[in-house]
Amino acid sequence: MATQYKPCPGCGTQNPGINVRCTNCGTVLPISPMPMQHMPQSTGVKPAGADKKVLAGILAIVLGSLGIHKFVLGYQQEGIILIAATLVAWIIAIVTCGIGTPLIFIPSVVGIIEGIMYLTKSDEEFVQTYIVNKKPWF
Repeated sequence: MATQYKPCPGCGTQNPGINVRCTNCGTVLPISPMPMQHMPQSTGVKPAGADKKVLAGILAIVLGSLGIHKFVLGYQQEGIILIAATLVAWIIAIVTCGIGTPLIFIPSVVGIIEGIMYLTKSDEEFVQTYIVNKKPWF
């Protein structure tokens, strides 16, 4: 079975067939989905949401343990989880007089990995994965 999509009448963004509103502009989508069609990439127009790729990637690499890149992509819960993990790691490191210090690096490594993944994807792949499909982790 072919992937279903609904083109937004307001901005033209392709949305999964199960969506009721456009993931880009919030416009109400038509009721019946149509089979996925290939969109020509030679137009020079970046897909909606591609502008967040570089910002999210750089923030993930530089400030990954604070989860700011998650907030940029609209993943509030995941951003709060990263901030909480960083705070807990610092508390453990202080309470254990430095024995728990390696735990501080875990959220940072997660951010670096995610930042590299964001920056190495094409604009279309980034938008499809993180904006349309809402994949929050790796």
